[in-house]
Amino acid sequence: MILKKFLLFLLLMTLVASCKSDPKENKLTTSEYSDFLNKTFTGDLAYKTTSFVEKYWRVVGNTGFNASIQNVADALENAGFVLEEKADSTTILTYRIEKRSLKQPTWESIDAFVQLNNEEEPLLQHKTNRNMIALNSYSTTKEGVTAEVIYIKDISKLKETNVKGKIVFVETSPAKVFKTAIVEGGAVGIVSYNNPDYLQPEKNTTSIQFRSIPLNEEEKSWAIALSYAAKERLKNKLSKSPVKLTVQIKTKIYPSEELTLVADIKGTKNPKERLVFSAHVQEPGANDNATGVGVALEMATLTATLIKEEKLSTDRTLTFLWGDEIISTRRYVEEDSIRANDIKWGISLDMVGENTEITGGSFLIEKMPDPSAIWTRGKDKHTEWGGSVLKLEQMKPHYLNDFVIRIFKEQGKRANWEVNTNPFEGGSDHTPFLRANIPSVLFWHFTDQFYHTDNDRLDKVSKTTLKNVGVAALVSAYTLLNADENTAKTVITNIENAAVNRLQEELKQSKIALENGDELETQIAILNAWQDWYIKASLTTYDMVNDSMLLQPSITKTQNIIKATTKKAIIELHK
Repeated sequence: MILKKFLLFLLLMTLVASCKSDPKENKLTTSEYSDFLNKTFTGDLAYKTTSFVEKYWRVVGNTGFNASIQNVADALENAGFVLEEKADSTTILTYRIEKRSLKQPTWESIDAFVQLNNEEEPLLQHKTNRNMIALNSYSTTKEGVTAEVIYIKDISKLKETNVKGKIVFVETSPAKVFKTAIVEGGAVGIVSYNNPDYLQPEKNTTSIQFRSIPLNEEEKSWAIALSYAAKERLKNKLSKSPVKLTVQIKTKIYPSEELTLVADIKGTKNPKERLVFSAHVQEPGANDNATGVGVALEMATLTATLIKEEKLSTDRTLTFLWGDEIISTRRYVEEDSIRANDIKWGISLDMVGENTEITGGSFLIEKMPDPSAIWTRGKDKHTEWGGSVLKLEQMKPHYLNDFVIRIFKEQGKRANWEVNTNPFEGGSDHTPFLRANIPSVLFWHFTDQFYHTDNDRLDKVSKTTLKNVGVAALVSAYTLLNADENTAKTVITNIENAAVNRLQEELKQSKIALENGDELETQIAILNAWQDWYIKASLTTYDMVNDSMLLQPSITKTQNIIKATTKKAIIELHK
C-alpha cells in the first residue's frame, strides 16, 4: 500500500514537472523579435514622456532639463531599475544620475513682450513665441527698454554706424553681430531675423528658430529673434517712419549642475561589451528631442519587463544615455578608456517621432561614413542640414549600416512606413562614437519645416512613428546583443547582397557620368572605393564570434563575389 502511494506520488510529481515550462522555452528567438515587439511596443510611454518633456525650454542645468531627467529616472524605478549605489553584483537593471558642476551658469526663459510704436497689438509675446528670447539674454527692467530701431541691411556697415543707445535690427544670427553692436557699439539690444528657407517661413509665418548670444555678465544685454510675420511688419513700419520698440524680457541665469542619466541592462555572458543608445535632453522642441527621450525610455522599460518575465536575456549589456547633446556622449566615451574599448555599437536617437504629413521629410538613417559621403549621387542625397565632402581615409567600413537599414526597411514594409538614408553629415550624438572608432549611426527625420522652431510642438509628433522607430531599434539591438556565428553569417550574406546592389547602381551612375564628360579614371576610383569599403565591412563581423575561423569561408566567398562584381563593372565601363 505504501509502495502504491509512493508510486502515485512520483507520477503526480512527474505530471506537475511536465506542466511547468522551461524558462529557456519562453525566451524569444531572433526570428520572433519583430512579431513580438510589434505587439508589445505601443508607443504610449514614448508619447507620454514626449508630452512631459516638450513642455519645457530645456538647457542643460535648467528647471526643464532637470525635471525631464528626473521624470525618466522615476519611470525607470517603476520599471524595476535599481539605483546603482543600492545594487549588488547580481542586479541586472541599474541606473545612475551623474552630477557635475557647470562651468557657466544655466539659463531659462520666463516671459517677454515686444511692442512696436505703442501699438496695441504686440509685435511678439512669449506666450505664443517661446523661442523669441535668444539664449543667454538677460532680463530688462520690469518696465522694459524703449529705444529707436536702426536697421543694418549690410552688416559690414555695422562698425561704421552709430548704434549707441539704439536697438540694432539685422537679418542674420544675433551672435554674429553681438560684439560689434553691443560690446563695441553700445547698442541696448538686438532684434534679428534668420529663418532658413527650408522652414518655409512665408508659409509658417509665426515660426521662430531659436537663437543664442554670448553670455556676457558685464553687458547683461539681450537679443530678440523675429518670426517672418514680425520681421515683415517691422520692416514695413521702418520704410515709412522711424520706429521705437519697447522690449520687456524676464529670464533666469543661475549656477547649476549638469545631469546625465545612464541606465544599464547587464548582459549575462559578456557584460562588458555593450550597445549604447544616446538621447539628448536639451533643446526646446517636441520632435527635437523630446521624442528621442521618450522612445529610449519605452525601449528601456519594455526590455526590463521582458527580462523580468524571462522572455529575454542578452549576452551583452544594453545601455541608455540621457544628457546634453554630444557633450554627455563624448564624456561617456572618453572618460573611461577601458569601458570605451568594449562599446561595440553606438546609436543616436534624435528627432524620431515625427508626423511627416505635417513636418515633411521622412525618417532617415544617417550612415557611418561610406563613399556616398565623397561621391553623392543617384538615390544618395544630403539633407538641407548639409554635409561636407569626406576623404577616403575618413571612411568607416562596417556592417552596421546595412544591418540596421535591412531591419528598418522590413519594419517599413510591414507598417507602410517610409524609411530612407542619407550620407554622413554629423551634428548629433553619433559623432563622439565615430571619433572613437566605435560603429555608430543616427536615427532621425529631415527635412522638418519646424526644425528648431517654437512650432515644434506635440501636435507634430506621431505615436505610430515612435512605435516604428522603437520596434526596429529594439529588433536591431536584441539581435546584436545576442549575436553569434549564425547572426554573423546572416550579416555577411546581407553585406554581399548590399555590395552587389551598390556596385550595380554605381555602374549605372558611372555610365551617366561618362556620358556627361566625366573621366573614366574617376569612375573606376568610385567603384574601387565601394569594393574596398564592403570588403573591409565583411571583416568587421569577426566581432560577433570568439573564433574567427568560423567565419572565414563565408567572408572569403563574399569578398570574392564583391571583387568579381567590381571587375565586371570596370570592364563594362571600358566598353
